Order: sequence, then C-alpha cells, then structure tokens
Amino acid sequence: MIQFSWLIPLLPLLGFAIVGLAGKTLSKAMVNAVACGSILLAFGISFLVLLELKGTQHQVDVFQWINAGHMNIGFSFMIDQLSCLFMLIITGIGFLIHVYSTGYMHDDEGYNRYFSYLNIFVFFMLLLVMGSNYVIMFVGWEGVG
Repeated sequence: MIQFSWLIPLLPLLGFAIVGLAGKTLSKAMVNAVACGSILLAFGISFLVLLELKGTQHQVDVFQWINAGHMNIGFSFMIDQLSCLFMLIITGIGFLIHVYSTGYMHDDEGYNRYFSYLNIFVFFMLLLVMGSNYVIMFVGWEGVG
C-alpha cells in the first residue's frame, strides 16, 4: 500500500477540482459526498500505509519534476513513522472539520467554494508533511500560508 501513498494528497486535490470547477451545479449533498469522501478515503489509505510501514522509511517517486543541468528534483514523498502520524492527524481532523462544517455552513451562499478551499488546504498540508525535498515542502508551506 505504500506505493499508493501518492493517492493521499491526490484525493483532496481531486475533491477541490470537482467541487471548485462544478460550481453551483452540484447539490449540497453531492458537495458533502465529494469533499468529505475524498478526505475520508485519504485517511483510510493513510491508516493502511501505517499498518504496512513497520518502522521503515520509504521514498515514493511520483515523477521527475525539475531537470536543469545536474539538478534533478523529483516530485516524491518520504513516508516514515513521523510523516505517517501527521498524515493521520491531518486527514482525521480534516475529516471531522469537514463533517462539522456541513452543518455550520449549511445556509451560507459560498458553500461550494468553502469546501473546495478546505480540500485544497488539506492537500497543501499533506504536501508539507510528505515532501521528500525542500521544494515540495516549500510548495506545501506556501499553499497553506
């Protein structure tokens, strides 16, 4: 399951894209299903990764991102016990915030926009804790801020 850990940040990003691009065409129930479901699935995968980890450290290379001369920076994730703990915290607490927000934001006009922003926030937080190099961590840091 560790080789599929790239799905953990991808799921909130897909939730952001679906809810954000669909705009007002999605019903509130569909927004809830996509936004909350993507975070819950990411939590489930994080938990399965933790079960498989067993105290080891893995680097998951997604793709080669920057190639300039002798500098090769890959879009990759470092999966160890600490990053896995933070992935569980981010996706677990993020899911609870999503569920709470469904009731709190129920009558708000910017309902879809709020959930798309919440999903992209979770995506950038996951990049911050999973990044295997400073460039990926910086992208996560700047996205959160």
